Amino acid sequence: MARAGPAWLLLAIWVVLPLWLSSAKVSSLIERISDPKDLKKLLRTRNNVLVLYSKSEAAAENHLRLLSTVAQAVKGQGTICWVDCGDAESRKLCKKMKVDLSPKDKKVELFHYQDGAFHTEYNRAVTFKSIVAFLKDPKGPPLWEEDPGAKDVVHLDSEKDFRRLLKKEEKPLLIMFYAPWCSMCKRMMPHFQKAATQLRGHAVLAGMNVYSSEFENIKEEYSVRGFPTICYFEKGRFLFQYDNYGSTAEDILEWLKNPQPPQPQVPETPWADEGGSVYHLTDEDFDQFVKEHSSVLVMFHAPWCGHCKKMKPEFEKAAEALHGEADSSGVLAAVDATVNKALAERFHISEFPTLKYFKNGEKYAVPVLRTKKKFLEWMQNPEAPPPPEPTWEEQQTSVLHLVGDNFRETLKKKKHTLVMFYAPWCPHCKKVIPHFTAAADAFKDDRKIACAAVDCVKDKNQDLCQQEAVKGYPTFHYYYYGKFTEKYDSDRTELGFTNYIRALREGDHERLGKKKEEL
Repeated sequence: MARAGPAWLLLAIWVVLPLWLSSAKVSSLIERISDPKDLKKLLRTRNNVLVLYSKSEAAAENHLRLLSTVAQAVKGQGTICWVDCGDAESRKLCKKMKVDLSPKDKKVELFHYQDGAFHTEYNRAVTFKSIVAFLKDPKGPPLWEEDPGAKDVVHLDSEKDFRRLLKKEEKPLLIMFYAPWCSMCKRMMPHFQKAATQLRGHAVLAGMNVYSSEFENIKEEYSVRGFPTICYFEKGRFLFQYDNYGSTAEDILEWLKNPQPPQPQVPETPWADEGGSVYHLTDEDFDQFVKEHSSVLVMFHAPWCGHCKKMKPEFEKAAEALHGEADSSGVLAAVDATVNKALAERFHISEFPTLKYFKNGEKYAVPVLRTKKKFLEWMQNPEAPPPPEPTWEEQQTSVLHLVGDNFRETLKKKKHTLVMFYAPWCPHCKKVIPHFTAAADAFKDDRKIACAAVDCVKDKNQDLCQQEAVKGYPTFHYYYYGKFTEKYDSDRTELGFTNYIRALREGDHERLGKKKEEL
């Protein structure tokens, strides 16, 4: 009898341990699968699936704990499943999916499936941040901190981390604010991280991805207008920016020996003040000018634009030639789009230089013209102008285009509405419009769901956009029967939108569900 106690205790542990692992560690958001039919069905209905295959329940414990927090972070965007290959019922499934856990040192495998098919074996860092970033963009680049060479760069994830570093760091501090897609950032990162290693103990080099709209306050505070923007701090106080974006590690090391602010550039004389035969128009006089002149070719430019500077002399020569004609075929004009922002927005100017042709006050498209000869040929015989491209609102799509007058009433009739607040001139908006439109088309037959858009540039919508706290473009809000529920700040792709809306429709969006009950 004395020996029965330990035996019973071992048996109890053997029975209870798997139950404890399942109940205490595994989130309800992780789907446990053992039947091949169930996995096949899931892969057919979900587009972004990460599957953990484990040798046993005990072998999966650490991964399940981590993946439970990941599942919460990617809810509505990705699905996480678990298959215990040590279970008799699941063994057949693991074999069918070609999972080999026979090596002694291999306890788990992570496979990713996209659009119903195997995509890749997950071989990036097994950390919360890396897996979340992967599931939000499975084909995107690894995080900067996943690079072993970047171990001496301080990687900041939140505004709280940023403020804490400024408060505690006594050593000189150089922070690179970057965006993951930025090619110049990618070129500079190896030099930045090499400098961080060589300066260890003497200065701190940090990196922060501030592309997301949640960092608007930081971008505004430190004048982050493009990427990368590198700021220098001493004892928590911002001093100035480091503006040598083509620098090497040695350049950074040399600069930090005696940090100096960027040298002020000699201001250039504005084009409008140089004189010449080009008419310089403003927000105030543009409409009157094109009414009074029957044929006008307008160049929208920016003072810092290199292509504009290269084109300016040719444009001036052509204007002078037209000015000297007895029977002139028209005039050339220019608009500084960085000053005359109303015109830039009105004509959707997103790159420089941009040419627009006006015939009797009507705007027409212009082919690529860059030389005096081409300008004069165009003005003497303008090609039959093609009809203006239809705006997004004029196109036949499944997106509901709303205005302040009908916004609330329309949303009240829909159970789930994802609204995109945008500006027609905004480059990021133009990029996302095809994805948002495709998502709207995917749900066009569901009367309870809508994808809607609001043009915040229109006068009738400006009060509405202000009421809805729209501070940048594009901004996405989710409404439940007309009531704002949350801001959508995930993938701006067709897959991201459709996964999010599908999760709402299927009712597995727990946080939103709680809000709906309150409503």
